[in-house]
Amino acid sequence: MTKIKFIDLFAGIGGFHLALHELKAECVFASEIDPLAREYYIRNFKKISPSLFSNGFFNEDIHDAESSKIPDFDILCAGFPCQPFSQIGYKRGFKEEYEQRGNLFFEIERIMNDKKPKAFFLENVQHIMNHDNGRTFRIIEQRLRNMGYSFYSKKVHACDFNLPQLRPRTFMIGFLNDDDEIFSFPRPIKLKKTMSDIFKGQCSREIGFTLRLGGMGSSIDDRRNWDSYLVDGVVTKLQPEHGKTMQGFPESFILPPSRTKALRLLGNSVAINAVHAVAKQMIQYMTDKSSFYLNTQRKLL
Repeated sequence: MTKIKFIDLFAGIGGFHLALHELKAECVFASEIDPLAREYYIRNFKKISPSLFSNGFFNEDIHDAESSKIPDFDILCAGFPCQPFSQIGYKRGFKEEYEQRGNLFFEIERIMNDKKPKAFFLENVQHIMNHDNGRTFRIIEQRLRNMGYSFYSKKVHACDFNLPQLRPRTFMIGFLNDDDEIFSFPRPIKLKKTMSDIFKGQCSREIGFTLRLGGMGSSIDDRRNWDSYLVDGVVTKLQPEHGKTMQGFPESFILPPSRTKALRLLGNSVAINAVHAVAKQMIQYMTDKSSFYLNTQRKLL
């Protein structure tokens, strides 16, 4: 079997990269604009994917990424920012909307339209389905289908795949020329790892709060609290090593020494176990639809 190749857009610290690398896929291009995330992406993946950096395929600004210079790939992965679509631009078409709003989804669309990969895997906050009264999500689906892709979506929790964190996210999957449209998302598995395992003590919560980008330091009784837990009867602050496990990163993954910076990077990443499970299902579907269909039907019996 030929190795699956993928690109990693809005890459953060590389959650998609790590999940697909574990599936023996090869990252041939990545893009991330945040300087701190870029630094730690390089530090963690320079040995795993050396050609990404030596050949100049770690892009800083997606707007500067010329499609013709991106190596051919099979899957486009992106945890992209959720932005509104211009009403004027939507009515007048792609070019004006792109110029007026600079919506980053259009960078995904541009690259997909030029490169025509076999599939895409997009991740966003759960509320993207209702964003702008559902209009954002409808436009995304419409534009992807207009390029010849199928469109499957599902709200997925990290705890569905043995990570003790709520983290509800919308996953969007699609395949080029997918006339059968028989793909299905993997079924959730039983949670075996709890927050007590994370803290190595009796935690008052089995499933942890969603890691977030900011808002640290709220009182444990505050509705905004997400980084304080009651462990063995003592208020305990979440540390980066806990966050790595909650997100599915290995202990060896390098993060900044600053707790604030490390947790910010983790909070902006994807839940690796969930991405791994869905990507594995995608690759099986891309490799042999007939076998995929028979296997999933058996699992439902």
